[in-house]
Amino acid sequence: MKEESEDQKILSLFADEKTKEKAFRLLIDKYQKDIYYAIRRIVYLHDDANDVTQNVFIKIWRYLDKFRGDSSLKTWITKICVNESLTFIEKKKKLLNLYDDSYTSFMLRSVEEEKYFSSDKIQQILHKAILQLPQKQQIVFAMRYYDETPYEEMSKILDTSVGALKASYHFAVKKVEEFIEKNSDL
Repeated sequence: MKEESEDQKILSLFADEKTKEKAFRLLIDKYQKDIYYAIRRIVYLHDDANDVTQNVFIKIWRYLDKFRGDSSLKTWITKICVNESLTFIEKKKKLLNLYDDSYTSFMLRSVEEEKYFSSDKIQQILHKAILQLPQKQQIVFAMRYYDETPYEEMSKILDTSVGALKASYHFAVKKVEEFIEKNSDL
């Protein structure tokens, strides 16, 4: 309830031109870390996540007054994060002229070189395992594993049925477990 009342305050302040900037600062303070990590788990690299985070805040600024309240503000923001991240990945693939397996290989190399990732070996293996998953499974796995996002909320964010999300997560977990078993001696 506290989160909802904070969000209602932000929305009320944003609706008034005099307090719009204050509302946006409150929103940034409240959601900046969540936004960054939601994006980071999709695009993986720190610099990319920073770029996408900027794009997300621009979108929020432009469209917050059109927020209808069909879902929570956090769900609405997370949906923007996912969509902006996927758009960023597609642009990056085109820019680098990399598709499917070649992009995955590129990202695996990039993750190994990324200075902002944990040097913990099991974390590195987990990141590699997640990168091996199809893109949608990556997103579902990250949302459920890291954020414990309820399937109902994921359904609103990803426009997918709860049953399909549960199946996707189940398959992702199996693939991650198999990868870790095969590669735990890396």
